[in-house]
Order: sequence, then C-alpha cells, then structure tokens
Amino acid sequence: MGNLKISEWRKLPVSLAELCIDTTLRCGQSFRWKKAVDEDYWSCTLHGRIISLKQDSTHLHYRTIFPEVKDSLHHQPVVKKEELEDENEEDDKDDTESLLRHYLNLSPNLTEMYEQWSLADPNFKKRAPKFTGVRILKQDAWEALVGFICSSNNNIIRISQMVNNLCLHYGPLIGHIDDQPFHDFPQPEALTGSGVESHLRALGFGYRAKYIAQTASIVASKPKDWLENLRNPETFDHPFEGEVPAGGRPGYRKAHEELLELQGVGPKVADCVCLMGLGWGEAVPVDTHVWKIAQRDYRFGKGKHKSLTKATYDAIGDHFRGLWGKEAGWAHSVLFAADLKTFSDKLVSKVEVKVDELEVKQENGDVLEKKVAVKREYPSEEVDIKEEKVVIKREGVTDEIEVKDEVKVFEPSARSVRAKRRKL
Repeated sequence: MGNLKISEWRKLPVSLAELCIDTTLRCGQSFRWKKAVDEDYWSCTLHGRIISLKQDSTHLHYRTIFPEVKDSLHHQPVVKKEELEDENEEDDKDDTESLLRHYLNLSPNLTEMYEQWSLADPNFKKRAPKFTGVRILKQDAWEALVGFICSSNNNIIRISQMVNNLCLHYGPLIGHIDDQPFHDFPQPEALTGSGVESHLRALGFGYRAKYIAQTASIVASKPKDWLENLRNPETFDHPFEGEVPAGGRPGYRKAHEELLELQGVGPKVADCVCLMGLGWGEAVPVDTHVWKIAQRDYRFGKGKHKSLTKATYDAIGDHFRGLWGKEAGWAHSVLFAADLKTFSDKLVSKVEVKVDELEVKQENGDVLEKKVAVKREYPSEEVDIKEEKVVIKREGVTDEIEVKDEVKVFEPSARSVRAKRRKL
C-alpha cells in the first residue's frame, strides 16, 4: 500500500447508550469528522493518523491509517476504499485505542449520569430518551479554540467548511481516502504569517480571519503548554467531591478569564473551549439555541432576565449548574442536540392517518368523479410533518397527484404553553 499503513477494523465494547457517534460527532463539538459517501463510517485525522469509526448496537469499530514516512506528509498516495478491507497491517506501537478512549472521553458512565440528570430535571427526563449517547469529547484545546472562534454568528455546516478549509491550506497532509484529502489540524505557528489574515478572508472567513490570525500569534508567543495548563486536572477516576460553587470551580473561572483575553473570544466561545477543549464539565455555553431552551423550558426571558445580558448569561449557567451539578455542560449538550434541526427526525413520535372521500356530482345526481384524500400527520412537540396524497377516479381510471411533504419546525405560542401547564 505504498507509504500508508492501514490497520484492520478493530472494536471496543461500547453501547449506543454510552456513545452514539452519529449524534456526538455532528452536534457542534468537533467540525472535522466526515462521513464517507455511501458508507457507514466517519473519518478524521487525529495526532498524525486518519481514524475511521463505525458503530453497531454493542461495539465501536475503528480503523487507523498511518503515513509510513512522517517526514513527507504532503506526498502521500491515494487509498482506494475497496483496498482498505484487504489490508491487515499490525503495528505493536499503534496507540489508537488509548487515543480513542481519551478523545471520546469513555471513562464516565453516561447511563448513570443521564439517570441523575433525569431525577433532578423533569424536562431533561422528557427529552433525553431520544438523544442517548451524547458524550463530551476531549479535544485538543487549540483546535477547540479556533473552531469556536469560527462559530461566531455561524451554523455547524459553515463552521465545518471553514475548519476544513483551514486544515486544507495550513495543516499537514496525512493521506487520501479515494480522492478526499485528510489534513491534520494546523499548529498556531502555521497561522502567524503576514499573509494569513488576507488569505483567510479570501477563503470566506470574514471578520473571523483577523481573530484567528491574532489569536494564533498570541498563543504562539506564550509558553508551549499554556493552553494545556488551563485544563481540568481532575479525572472521572478521581473526581471533584462536593458541591460546585456559584460560578464554577476556581480552575474553571481562571481558564475562562484567561481565554477572554484572546481576540474573538467572548463568554460563549470561552465556555465552549472550557467544556470541549479543557474538560471543565460545569461550563455551560449559552448561544441562541440554549437561550431559546432557557426561555421555553426554564422560565427565563422575563423580568430582569428578559434579554441575554452578561448577568442573564451567568444566571443561566448558575441555574443549570445548580440543577445538574458539576457536569452541567454535558447535560446542556444533550438538550442542545435535541434543539438542532439536524436531528428533527428523532422527534417524530407517532403517525395518524386520515382518509377523506369527496364526490363530485352532476345535476342529475350521477357521480362525475370521486376524490380520495389520504393525509398522514406525524406530530411531536417541535416538529410537524404532513404528507397529502389525492387520488382521483374518473370512469375507472385512477390518477395520483404528487405527494407533498412539508416539514415545519415551530415554537408553541405562549398561550398554548400556559394551557398545557394548567392541564398538568
């Protein structure tokens, strides 16, 4: 296989309740995982290798592609999908399993955590069953920082495009799967050149180009382990004991404050980095989705918390920390995923079928034509999907009018919410 070393598919015992990669890898945490066209696996570069993941109900399956010659990363051969299954290169030094256990944060028992949050919060208990296995990743802090600077006034699709463009132009090439290149994430030093900002603007980064270039220069000028030293030193094997103080633990507050000194980093971006890049579980990023959730389900948006001010932002975080505990950011991410249109298919709850028959008659009473309308409705609290089919019968000939699908995501009115509460 030329200069690429490809492992066989290996597996880890992980249930879908403990990790669902189809949700976790596309819910706005990491922006570089790509799902292969017409395939059932996800791929990404991590620590100088390409890792592919797929999953069944009981196991996580993974495959690793290493560049044989690490000094020539920009000249790797193309790997064909049909050839990947035939390669069984074994490498005693392959540490991919330990890397995955770390990156996917597999130590905590997620099922137990869901149970605790459900006992504490009826709203979580109501929404979580359709979003099991949402796990907070342990990403590289630098990658998380840049990714969430790109998230400002943006959506997941565009953020992913920006991050992948950044890797394509500034990250080392690891190899190809078919014709798709896979680059590792660029280090800060790669983004400190004089032409970086203008180049990023040309690539469509907009005002974020300046923030990325300036932040890269700041981070590159600091001690090498500056970001990593802001990481939560505690682990799930040696957890923090006791109640989380208002505003979070001192280490979290210190990390948050230092991140705010960087260009393009506000409270939300700092909290995203703290949660998904530095391991501070009590960090609760509040964006437009979470603000909507706080108003809809937790009675924010009134009185002194009518708008999303700094005081309201802090109050939402403290409310969720008091409700869910030191891993409030994990629970928040489950509700965040439940609010994304990407996963609206999970919210379809039941099917109702209605059949209406209409007759068109002439003056003498003879039936000229008969119309049979079949309506299918799939109601749920957030999604209303309707299909309608009209069958017209004329003199023994049946015509079908095209099926119309409408997907509408809506918010219940204040009146309907109050009525529902009265019923409860």
